[in-house]
Amino acid sequence: MTRYLIAGAAGMLGQDLQKALAGRDVTALARADLDVTDRDAVLAAVAGHDAVINASAYTKVDDAETHEDDAYAINALGTENLAVAAARHGARFVTVSTDYVFDGHATTPYAEDTPRDPINAYGRTKAAGEELALAAHPDGTYVVRTAWLYGAGGANFAKTMVKLAGSHETVSVVDDQLGQPTWTGDLAAQIVALLDADAPAGVYHGTNAGETSWYGFARAVFAQAGLDPERVKPTDSATFVRPAPRPSYSVLGHDGWTRAGLAPMRPWQDALAAAAAEGLFAE
Repeated sequence: MTRYLIAGAAGMLGQDLQKALAGRDVTALARADLDVTDRDAVLAAVAGHDAVINASAYTKVDDAETHEDDAYAINALGTENLAVAAARHGARFVTVSTDYVFDGHATTPYAEDTPRDPINAYGRTKAAGEELALAAHPDGTYVVRTAWLYGAGGANFAKTMVKLAGSHETVSVVDDQLGQPTWTGDLAAQIVALLDADAPAGVYHGTNAGETSWYGFARAVFAQAGLDPERVKPTDSATFVRPAPRPSYSVLGHDGWTRAGLAPMRPWQDALAAAAAEGLFAE
């Protein structure tokens, strides 16, 4: 029986990974249980496991601009520690990365082998984590890039929109950034399918299919939550200047799944409907 270790198990994706692995032999470690920056602790924790899934991350994108060392410790060195431990103990290693490893200047979906070119500190630390993991455990590392995550187990854009609807008649959302809203429930299931299939190591893009803007996503969220989508108004990024620049185009291509003989993830609209049906907005 495969023995799984989840690092970052208390996060939004970590919680859904635990659900996706229900009934299996799983060690679920939250940040308080395992400091991924402590290599000795990581080596000890990974011992006895066959598959390691890294859902831990420093995700405060704007804070990373002024705390890049802190982000690097978790996103790069922590990821490397897990990869080194997985290699030493003969385990396969999945690490979750991000669309932010790209510059966002493309006009067609980013292929898995597109050169990394991050435009903010968070993206640099995640890109470094990918490179270090693939170097440390080249035959057993799966980099699964994702984007625009939402789920029941944490704060996220979809929940924020519904919360704002309770206190604002209209909500302004940027319409000039394109990406792929991705449900953590679907991503968790895809990661488990990847491991179950014993697919080739390498880079995969774990996002729901299709594309939309944050504005389009917000309208869909309102509709699924039983709210009037007309209350969502379009604006542009210039009205929401933040410390870290955001990629304007974050659509990821999914050819890696086909090459591995696996189906890509379903359209984002279908995933959102399923998430809503499972209580995404039930607070």
